Amino acid sequence: MNISVVIPLLNEQDSLIELHDWIAKVMQSNRFSYEIIFIDDGSVDKSWDIISQISKKDTHVKGIRFLKNFGKSQALHAGFEKATGDVVITMDADLQDSPDEIPELYKMIQEGGFDLVSGWKKKRYDSVIAKNLPSKLFNWAARKTSGVKLHDFNCGLKSYQNNVVKHINVNGEMHRYIPVLAKNAGFIKIGEKVVKHQARKYGETKFGMDRFIHGFLDLITIWFLSRFGKRPMHLFGALGVIMFAIGFAFSFYIGIDKLFFNTTARLITERPGFYIALSTMIIGTQFFVAGFLGELILRNKPDKKRYLVKEELNF
Repeated sequence: MNISVVIPLLNEQDSLIELHDWIAKVMQSNRFSYEIIFIDDGSVDKSWDIISQISKKDTHVKGIRFLKNFGKSQALHAGFEKATGDVVITMDADLQDSPDEIPELYKMIQEGGFDLVSGWKKKRYDSVIAKNLPSKLFNWAARKTSGVKLHDFNCGLKSYQNNVVKHINVNGEMHRYIPVLAKNAGFIKIGEKVVKHQARKYGETKFGMDRFIHGFLDLITIWFLSRFGKRPMHLFGALGVIMFAIGFAFSFYIGIDKLFFNTTARLITERPGFYIALSTMIIGTQFFVAGFLGELILRNKPDKKRYLVKEELNF
């Protein structure tokens, strides 16, 4: 199979039929073999009913329905597990991503040799204050922190080699950082393509300003995990040793000063420096223990499902 189109969605009943027809038209005109995987992330409207109706008419359409809203990352993870196409295309269900971009994204993977190609919505139709400016700041911070030179990390329109999506673990809210996850997994041929951004035709956006706060927190998380996720003792142990050494050196100095230089001075336990040294040594020990516990947790964590599937179609 040439292409798997993975589409996570939440309450997008108005756009689904139009989106399906558009994708099908593009696929058929380019003679691609394909599948369209809709992942209903706990919609409370008629989205699943519409997906069911489409799947009865078109066997290329497959569906996954979550028991409740588990988040876009979990929806993408479920779609990636099921995808069988040589190239996997992701897009949003709100018609802001154009299916007309699919042939070129496919070509860049198959002929251009890229592992992953991310869309760049260079010209956007979103609010400048509420979305565009925060998005630019967010993308700048992501570039500086991750080293991945993309202009638009959060663009839902991306293409992947199949083995990329099978080897990355998308969880929490890490869908924003799939290129970073791919790079950390060893897939370094990451490209970018300017894509058309369309104004939202139906409904309202599901993401508010809080997504940028969460995005920056996730950026810190992924920075930490990429460097110390497999070796937490390297960070916490190093901090612990440094803190303990500072406290021990300070205690040693206070002891020598009391024994040989200021023997008639007040007791060591009455000096503020003693408590500073003691606190520093305790904090250093706690850092070290945190690193040790992190290593134990890492080696004993179970591989637990982060979502529950209520229903599937055409698999």
